Amino acid sequence: MDCIIIEDQAPAQRVLKKYIADMGTLSLKGTFNSAIPAVEFLAKEKVDLIFLDIHLPKISGMDFLKTLAHPPAVIFTTAFSDYAVQSYEMGVVDYLVKPFSFERFLKAVAKVNSVSAQSASVADESHDFYIKSGYEYIKVNSEDVIFIQSDMDYTEVNLATKKLLSPETLQNWEQKLASYNFIRVHKSYLVNASKIEKIAGNQVFLSEGHIAPIGRAYKEDFLARVVK
Repeated sequence: MDCIIIEDQAPAQRVLKKYIADMGTLSLKGTFNSAIPAVEFLAKEKVDLIFLDIHLPKISGMDFLKTLAHPPAVIFTTAFSDYAVQSYEMGVVDYLVKPFSFERFLKAVAKVNSVSAQSASVADESHDFYIKSGYEYIKVNSEDVIFIQSDMDYTEVNLATKKLLSPETLQNWEQKLASYNFIRVHKSYLVNASKIEKIAGNQVFLSEGHIAPIGRAYKEDFLARVVK
């Protein structure tokens, strides 16, 4: 995911650059001390995300954002918490109050991808499939599945309103649902990426209050796919 920084304070620039480099899935295309040169850059280049300070010289971050007809995703970075409500009304993805931790930064970036995934899922066709549960074959839509968990000799297919037991292995589900945005996050968990609400530490927080662990062997690939 290509990004730029618009920030006039050198210490804040250094923190953002370090966090972006640590992510590995973000590519920094430019750093600007004010919005004016950023306008010229964006007229020629396309980015996916802007880390934007609110208090900037000559033109504020909010006023700058209003000038963009089709802005990319924006995460505000500011030392003031007063503008949180106004920023969300402007469609900003997240609002980071300085100083912020890497974990908080990661959560903000994860929100960008979550918004993109949700938008993409609206455009995708739904996928119906059947789950053999006991002596029945039950029709399920892929968008209704939150996660699938392996439990010894069967798998649990978790939906918002119920849980179905299936004799199929988690590996079979992973292959069957790979093209429908399902991702393996642990040896025992397969999650629907469109149901991810946040990522914190080694846990994935899903809709309906569900939480799935992130296995060490799966974390790098998972973050590369989700936090693009």
